[in-house]
Amino acid sequence: MVILTEFEWLVRIVLALVLGYFIGLERELRGQPAGTRTHAMVSMGSALFIVVAESAFDTAGVSRVASTIVTGLGFLGAGTIIKEEHDIHGLTTAAGIWSVGAVGMGIGLGEYLLGCAGALMIWLVLISERLFHFDERLRKKYVERSDHFKK
Repeated sequence: MVILTEFEWLVRIVLALVLGYFIGLERELRGQPAGTRTHAMVSMGSALFIVVAESAFDTAGVSRVASTIVTGLGFLGAGTIIKEEHDIHGLTTAAGIWSVGAVGMGIGLGEYLLGCAGALMIWLVLISERLFHFDERLRKKYVERSDHFKK
C-alpha cells in the first residue's frame, strides 16, 4: 500500500466536502430539508472514513469500512422518507445522500476523476427537471390525466 502524505489526505477530504456542498446547494435552493451542510458532511465523512481506513487497515479492512458506510447511509436516507396517505416524500433526498456518500468514498480512495464525474452526473440529474422543463410537462400531463378520470 502506498503511504500518502497528510497533505493528500487533506486534499481528498476537502474535495469531497466541496463536491458534496455543491450538490447540496441545488437541494437547498429547491427548499429541500437536506441541503448544503448535510450533503457536504456526508461526502466529507465518507471520504474521511475511507482515508482513515486506508491508513489503518489492509484492503479487507477498507472494504469492510466501505460496506458499513453504504449501510449507514441507507439508514440515514431512510430517515428522510415520509409517507403521507398516498404520497411519498424524500426519496430523491435519500438517494442524494446515498449517492453523495459514494462520491465521498471515491474521492477518499483517490479516484478523483470517478468521484468528480459522479458528482457531476448527480448534479445533472437533480437539475434536469428544471433544465428541460420536465416538471412543468409532467404536472400538465398529471392534471390532464386526473381530469380524464374524474369524468
